[in-house]
Amino acid sequence: MKVDDSTWSWQAFLDAFFAPQSSTSWVLHLFLVLLATAGTVFVWRRLHQRAMLRVERSTNPWDDVLWKSLKEPVTWGIWVAGVSVAALVVRADLSPVWVSWLGTLRGVGFVVLLTWFAWRLIGNLEALWLTRAAEGNGHERMDATTATAIAKLLRASTAITAILTLLQTFNVDISAVLAFGGLGGLAVGMAAKDLIANFFGGLTIYLDKPFKVGDWIRSPDRQIEGTVEYIGWRQTRIRTFDKRPLYIPNATFTQIAVENPSRMTHRRIYETFGLRYQDARVLEKVVNEVRDYLRKHDDLATDQTLIVNVNEFADSSVNFFVYCFTKTTDWVTYHRIKEQVLLDILKIIHKHGADVAFPTRTVQIEGSGMAHMAGKQGPEG
Repeated sequence: MKVDDSTWSWQAFLDAFFAPQSSTSWVLHLFLVLLATAGTVFVWRRLHQRAMLRVERSTNPWDDVLWKSLKEPVTWGIWVAGVSVAALVVRADLSPVWVSWLGTLRGVGFVVLLTWFAWRLIGNLEALWLTRAAEGNGHERMDATTATAIAKLLRASTAITAILTLLQTFNVDISAVLAFGGLGGLAVGMAAKDLIANFFGGLTIYLDKPFKVGDWIRSPDRQIEGTVEYIGWRQTRIRTFDKRPLYIPNATFTQIAVENPSRMTHRRIYETFGLRYQDARVLEKVVNEVRDYLRKHDDLATDQTLIVNVNEFADSSVNFFVYCFTKTTDWVTYHRIKEQVLLDILKIIHKHGADVAFPTRTVQIEGSGMAHMAGKQGPEG
């Protein structure tokens, strides 16, 4: 019985509070509602501040993202709720049409706030994902390209859901809108087939991931080479090595071969050395020493193919070639290692009293019985 009395008393209080009031009590009730709203906002901000201090000390980054996204939408949500209650207080002075519109606007406000919260949450998640990708934390699939693609898809889904919800709030028949959108989409698709092709080209890049932001790519089919700076839904921006931006429609990548040197595991050294024929007697010693030198080199990958063999009796030299791989893929470091290897091989050749050959030609003079050697120095001499 007491419960029934208290329930009745609370309902009576609400009815009395929101009932039409005199001019004096109307202002008082409105003041109390706005004061309660401001107090709630103050309490929420204090609560959020203390919660942020706690979550910042935790090792879980996801609670930071959630609380950062909640602050402003919840603050404005409290004000929207307070204004809605205030509108109920003054409804006696408003026409029924305005009261109906206030209810609709309240629904629109909450939809906008929820969309804003989702948008902030997606942005903060994207920033967190990009930071973890830059630091190399987490799974190897966590890269800037994947983070950007997922964020764009989530934003598009959020925007579409918000628009449909707003249309429903204004009592618009969604089925008719979707049917009209289907016919309109067909017309737009016929008129903008290149744009759609670029969209699906970008989707292919995001799904197959032949390259990502920061990769060095090039195409043997086109004069395309540089570092990927941005992958959008319509085009990809590449910074060439002379620092010029190159904008490529995404549909192009579905029609050409793309090479991604950034994903090399090693870099190759493949050089040929030619010794003079008069040094053929020490050729075997030179080749064996060069092979031992390469096998003991700290910067060369001994688990990869390593070949040092004589392979040609040329016109002016006996040639042997060196085929090996460096451990590094860095362009500058690779050239430093290659320079060291070439100079050390040259020292080994000189150590055995041999030298690198240069092009020569033997001329036989008829009737003299003598052969004269004419030497011509080439690029290697």
